[in-house]
Amino acid sequence: MIEVEDARRLSPAEREVLRLRVVAALESGTVTGYRQAAEVFRVAERSVGAWWRAYRDGGREALAVRRVRRPGPAELITAAERGTLFMAMADYTPEELLIGGPLWTRAAVVELIRLVTGVVMTEQGVGLWLRRHGFTPQRPARRAYEQQPAAVRAWLDTEYPAIASRAKAEGAVVAWVDQCGLRSDAAPPGRSWAPKGHTPVVRVTGKRLRVNVMSAVASRGALWFTVFTGRFTAPVFTAFLARLARQAGRKVYVIADRHPVHRSRVVRTWLEANTDRIELHLMPGYSPELNPDELLNADLKRNMPAGRARTVERLARDTRRFLHRRQRQPHLVRGYFQARHVRYAIM
Repeated sequence: MIEVEDARRLSPAEREVLRLRVVAALESGTVTGYRQAAEVFRVAERSVGAWWRAYRDGGREALAVRRVRRPGPAELITAAERGTLFMAMADYTPEELLIGGPLWTRAAVVELIRLVTGVVMTEQGVGLWLRRHGFTPQRPARRAYEQQPAAVRAWLDTEYPAIASRAKAEGAVVAWVDQCGLRSDAAPPGRSWAPKGHTPVVRVTGKRLRVNVMSAVASRGALWFTVFTGRFTAPVFTAFLARLARQAGRKVYVIADRHPVHRSRVVRTWLEANTDRIELHLMPGYSPELNPDELLNADLKRNMPAGRARTVERLARDTRRFLHRRQRQPHLVRGYFQARHVRYAIM
């Protein structure tokens, strides 16, 4: 993140990013008034006023850098400016810099470069420039506003290592648990090649069918699951835990999210009566990306064509068949744990 302890020490490009941030904060109401903006961003109140008046009178264009040097064979963006641009893209969204929506599209990067450095580029040119410097277009991960970063950090640094250490000392298995639903009216996963203007058609049932899956995975490739058609309730959860303990053949440290069922009185009572078989630990709230079992859910939804089933029974049977196949492919289950955001769970 660009530090603003002393704006006078910032490079010209960094000052432009700071100016955009200040005006964007005033525009969105994140800060109210010149004084608060000056305190938050550690700049002079007079500068805040000047930037805001320029923006009010001339719009975003009034904040853009004017660069007069002629285009030439060399790259117009200096290494220092490039570093500032990449840092701004990493630390802020376009919304926070008066540019647009939440994603850094080529059009948004074109605007960022123009506003910060004064260099005008085409979207195609920006795409080539980004690839040349190691950028690729990627589907963004989702993070909930309600997630508490401090709780996530405590989980990664302290809580989970302690759980893993205890499980290893007791010869127990750590199982990551989650539940998901499959619906027949969900859009078919993936894309299909076809001539331009001729959208491919996949025939699916018009009925709204649904089955639910409760599953657990371990980093050495084990997979347990149950498929059911009713609601997810405490009896369903405790029955799955009992089955999990029986099939694992040893004590299981279960890690799950903070679903209300997981925290219910019925489940707590059952756990108290089965402390020698199951120990339940809850992850930080709103943090599904920490659970490797979420990758099994994604695998299931991506590769199980739920819309092809014509009855609930057929949908449940196809789902069980898919999960039985994954049980015979422990190398794929181990692969879920290789994703960067869940690699910490490998034991």
